[in-house]
Amino acid sequence: MNTGSRSASVLSRIVQARSVLALLVVVGLLAGCAGDPEEYDAVQDIREAYETAEAAMMGQNYRKAIGIFEALQARFPFSDFAKQIQLQLMYCYYKVGRQDEAISAADQFIRENPTHTRVDYALYIKGLAYFEKGPGFLERWFRRDVGGRPPRDGELAFSLLSRLVERYPASPYAEDAHQRMIYLKNRLASYENRVARFYLERDAYVAALNRAKGAIEKYNGADSGRESLEIMIEAYEGLGMMELAADTRRVLQSNFPNDSQASVQ
Repeated sequence: MNTGSRSASVLSRIVQARSVLALLVVVGLLAGCAGDPEEYDAVQDIREAYETAEAAMMGQNYRKAIGIFEALQARFPFSDFAKQIQLQLMYCYYKVGRQDEAISAADQFIRENPTHTRVDYALYIKGLAYFEKGPGFLERWFRRDVGGRPPRDGELAFSLLSRLVERYPASPYAEDAHQRMIYLKNRLASYENRVARFYLERDAYVAALNRAKGAIEKYNGADSGRESLEIMIEAYEGLGMMELAADTRRVLQSNFPNDSQASVQ
C-alpha cells in the first residue's frame, strides 16, 4: 500500500472514531436530560407538594410546611412557585419564632423583587420579626414595665413599619403596622426618658436634654411627652438657661393644662 493510501485509511479511521465518540456523548447527554424517575416525579408533583405545604401552613403545622417549602426552594429555585414559596417561608419562619431567618428571607425577597406587588408584605413580615424580637407577649399585652430595656430591635421594627405605612398606605397590612407603631412609639420614648433621667441624676444636663428632646422629636405624640418636657425644664435650669426653661414650661402648660406641675413660674 502506498503512502497516500495509508494516509487515507488512517484519516478514515479517525473520522469513524470521532463519529462514534460524538454519538456516545449525545447518548450520554440524552440520558442525563432524562433524569432519574424520582426527579421526574418530583417535577411532575411540584404543584401537589406546594399544595401540601400550604395546607400544613393553614393548619398551623408550620414546621412541616417549612420542611416542604425549603425542599422545593432548594430543588426548584426557578419554578413558577419560587416567589410565592419565598413569601410563605418567611411567614412560617416568623410563626415558629425563627425571626432571623424570617428577616433574611424578607430581605432577599425585597432585594430580588423591588417592584413586586407583595413587597409590602415582605416589609411587614420583616417589621413583625423585629417587633417579636423585643419584649415578650405577656410584657406587651399586660403592659408590664419594660421601658428600661434597650430597644434596639424595637427601633428597627418602628423604622420598618413606618416605611410600610408611608410607602404603602393602601396596603392591607398598614393598619396593623400603624397600631404596632403606637405601642413602639410609647416604649421607645419611655426608654429615652429613662436614659435622660439617668443623666439628669448625675448632673449631665446636656446629655439629659438631648435624650428628652430626641424623644419628643422622634416619637411625637407618645404618652411620655409630658415627662420629656419636664426633664427638659430641669436640664435647662441645671444649665442656668432660665429663659429656655420658662419657654419649655409654657409648652408644657399649653399641652397639659390640667397638670399641676405645668404651672408657669
